[in-house]
Amino acid sequence: MTTSTEGKPPPTRLSPTVKLLGAVSFLNDVASEMITPILPLFLTMRLGAGPAAVGLIEGLAEAASSLLKGWSGRAADRSRRTRGLVIAGYSVSNLVRPLVAFAGAWPVVLLLRFLDRVGKGIRTAPRDALISRTSEPSQRGRAFGFHRAMDHLGATVGPLVAFALLGAGATLETVFLWSIVPGLALVALLLLRLREPEPAIEPVAEAPDPQPTRPGAVIGAVAEAPGQQPHGFGVTALPARLRPIAWAMLLQAFAMVPDAFLVLWAAERGVITAYIPLIWAAAHLARSGLVRWAGGWSDGRNRAGVVALGWGMRVLGLGALAWAPSGMVWTTAIFIGWAAIAAATEGPERALVSSLAEARSHGRAFGLYHMGIGLVALPGALIFGTTWEIFGFEAAFLFSAVGSAVAAGLMAHGARKAQTDSRPVPPDR
Repeated sequence: MTTSTEGKPPPTRLSPTVKLLGAVSFLNDVASEMITPILPLFLTMRLGAGPAAVGLIEGLAEAASSLLKGWSGRAADRSRRTRGLVIAGYSVSNLVRPLVAFAGAWPVVLLLRFLDRVGKGIRTAPRDALISRTSEPSQRGRAFGFHRAMDHLGATVGPLVAFALLGAGATLETVFLWSIVPGLALVALLLLRLREPEPAIEPVAEAPDPQPTRPGAVIGAVAEAPGQQPHGFGVTALPARLRPIAWAMLLQAFAMVPDAFLVLWAAERGVITAYIPLIWAAAHLARSGLVRWAGGWSDGRNRAGVVALGWGMRVLGLGALAWAPSGMVWTTAIFIGWAAIAAATEGPERALVSSLAEARSHGRAFGLYHMGIGLVALPGALIFGTTWEIFGFEAAFLFSAVGSAVAAGLMAHGARKAQTDSRPVPPDR
């Protein structure tokens, strides 16, 4: 357990910054998820795009976002001022996103999704660094779990708003335009309330994590001693005991199924367009509850092992998607179940990255983490979409299942290696 300088037990409440960013994430996902569940249908039914085009749009947008996450993370560490980056990132996304309503061809949607993800790339690493810096190290799983839960709660409300608008006779384009309302609200909240906080806790010592690790960074970062510069870039520059964890994260991101394909899967199985936002909302409600619990549950445990367990569950979920029985009930149940399983490790994964980074390098660590997983997501989405188009969705989901199984094995190996190669953990500076 971490103690403060007065020897008091660590606080159990989340910091005001974490709560504020949770509220902002809630509003952002209300706006975003008014669009996301119906965008694949807009692309395929209105603009004539196929699964391969959907994969290109999602993959390229995430890759662009990922490159910026690496830059913004470094910028946040150099300046130690993240407020402007967070506000700029959220503003860009929420001003560009409603313009999808005016798209007349899928390449226009590609451009707008690209700009939307640019905003995400600017804000994500600085925001995660703020959460990490203002949270007690022993409770970062809980902090990231809360943030991800608020994110998914917003993603529950957004589709319900879309469903209500569609039920009232609104067109898809009208729903896109209405997404600007929560977007403007969250930008105003950031401008009025977000400040540059000092770390909430200055710990003197931190008990070894069940997966003992020295400070370093994941996905391309290098463990650094004070005053030293990294001597390389890429997974191979990491200490040997951290490489399985890094490779596992990259492989899992490569094998991950973009959410857009879940919508196409449900539509292909006969789900009516108007009901897809309802199923989407139910899926994110399940995600919200599970992700918060899993984040807190990972605190005090071997986080790499928790992540490996969660990824192993994904293999079962992907098998269910590939061989699901027909019928509305089965489609809905598997859709919701898969969504919850896929989100369960979001908090533990971010807490794991935080535990592998020096406090002064959290922005860089999260930037490289998000950049790495986003870059490999582009070829993964393209391969998934092309496999779907040529061989059908069953083959595409099985492709992802194999990748997830190997990634889970690598992460489990990394967890065991971290325990075996135990070393004293310096204080979290």
